[in-house]
Amino acid sequence: MKKTALALGGGAVLGAAHVGVLRALAELQISVSMVSGTSIGAFIASLYAFGKSWQDIRDIAFSMDWFDLSSLSLSQYGILTNKKFGGIVTELLGEKDIKDALIPLFMVATDIGTGKKVVFSEGNVAAAVMASSCIPGIFRPVDYSGALLVDGMLVENVPVSPLVENGAESIVSVDLLAFHVFKKPENIIGILLNAFYSSLTNTTAIQIADADLSISPNLSKFNLIDFDQIPDLIEAGYQASLPVLKEWVAGMRNASGLVELE
Repeated sequence: MKKTALALGGGAVLGAAHVGVLRALAELQISVSMVSGTSIGAFIASLYAFGKSWQDIRDIAFSMDWFDLSSLSLSQYGILTNKKFGGIVTELLGEKDIKDALIPLFMVATDIGTGKKVVFSEGNVAAAVMASSCIPGIFRPVDYSGALLVDGMLVENVPVSPLVENGAESIVSVDLLAFHVFKKPENIIGILLNAFYSSLTNTTAIQIADADLSISPNLSKFNLIDFDQIPDLIEAGYQASLPVLKEWVAGMRNASGLVELE
């Protein structure tokens, strides 16, 4: 079978569904040789690339104080800073460089000064996760080597292109927002998130065209900011991905002349 690369998209709290996808991959013994992530997908991808199992990542999601990931930052660029998020990454993984990951790892951010895509393949893991998940208007941009970086979802929500450019043989993408239903926001955070994500639905379909398999869990009943949904989101990601991945693996094995065992 071809080596599988995995692209994990953004979607705020919906990112918990990625853990369910990782569970399905593990149960089907699908080995991932390369991983990329944008926004919350960058966080999950970094943990996975440095050897955390889906169970480890699930336990991290359950134990984190999600309401304490940011702090007030009186800046003209944003009302909050996500430095605490970077601190959690460092606490979980240590002071790591991306190039030291167990499998190749790529994270996408946006240079808000130029509008250009920034792909992290080396450098401090925590800084890259902070930049990739820095929602503009909410969080202060991350100053990285003189550039102001914000959430990579502005340029590539599901980061397939870094995998293609680095020689991936077979790519599985996970789009969390394919079936997203916008709801009336209840606060300023909801307004900003709705505005931010509304621009992504059309471009993502084009960006994931190079993926061999696209997993798009129907998460329409979930919202973007309720952390109590995390257990159900993990289960939704698992239930959506397991049959799709099982069929995909069977097809690849048959195509390569291997016998599929029941």
